[in-house]
Amino acid sequence: MPGNPIDSFIVTTDDLHYIGHKLQRPECILAERDGSLWTADARGGVVHIQPDGSQQLILPKQTTSATVSNPSEEASRLTTGSLPNGLAFARNGDIIISNFGTDRLELMSRQGDFSVMADTIDGLPIGKVNFVLRDSKDRIWMTISTRTVNWMTAMSPTISDGYIALYQHGVLRVVAEGFHFTNEIRLDANEEWLYVAETCGMRVTRLRVLDDGSLVDREVFGPSNHNGFIDGITFDAFGNLWGTHIMLDRVFAITPQGDMKIILDDDNGSAEGKALLAAFAEDKATADLMLACGGTIAPWFTSITFGGADLSTVYIGTLRGDRIPYFKSPVAGLPMVHW
Repeated sequence: MPGNPIDSFIVTTDDLHYIGHKLQRPECILAERDGSLWTADARGGVVHIQPDGSQQLILPKQTTSATVSNPSEEASRLTTGSLPNGLAFARNGDIIISNFGTDRLELMSRQGDFSVMADTIDGLPIGKVNFVLRDSKDRIWMTISTRTVNWMTAMSPTISDGYIALYQHGVLRVVAEGFHFTNEIRLDANEEWLYVAETCGMRVTRLRVLDDGSLVDREVFGPSNHNGFIDGITFDAFGNLWGTHIMLDRVFAITPQGDMKIILDDDNGSAEGKALLAAFAEDKATADLMLACGGTIAPWFTSITFGGADLSTVYIGTLRGDRIPYFKSPVAGLPMVHW
């Protein structure tokens, strides 16, 4: 049996290149076959980055402009408090947005036509909407990190009010709950298991997907404690699950056998990182301790995205950086449903 292509793979700063400029909170990145990227942006929309590096900020606009006397005021209203976080492509190429600021599931065309898909669940506010994923059956999976309005106070080992919701036929319903700050989710190649990054649980869990979208047989995948706050995850074609440790700014991969290796480390055991981990263990993590952390590459690593013509270019999202680092991988990524 051939060896794992990442067995001896390590990335250093010398291996990195960058794309994009003056981005604001490019948390999630989507890649297309033509080499272009789409990234969430804190100005309330998305940025489309062309392969040549040119870029355009696309903000939501009123779809029924005939009824709007001042379009600029309407655009401002739509982006007030908006904080696009996770992104997915709808079947027709529109952009599905999990909005961490408005706590809504939203839809925007590539020209900016905008609508709200869901803003409540069971008659209640959804909570801190984090990530969104579309599967081959056109179902939309969404993570809610916490119902706590100030999400930083939910950075606690004792709070487990995160959940997963499924949007299907215009209805949003809870399919799994009890997670420690639910972050990104991914389906395996056969869509048999849904993998969940539990940021404050410091682990990846997985659940078996039934035909009706129910999730069962929950179990931990890989280490039970990463000693790091997991944010983004994604699969490569070999079956390795790649991910990031936010604030500690590491890229890791978990092999199909459940072994973890660090691929890129921009924290290197810093005093700030150690202080945050120690405080978190005592449920005393503060915003100041968190903000003191972060490397020099792209502070606060978030998502991992495979792109490029051969799906072997790896892009890293960031909460506090203004450009996107990328490097070449020895293995291609698992194609997403839009690919």
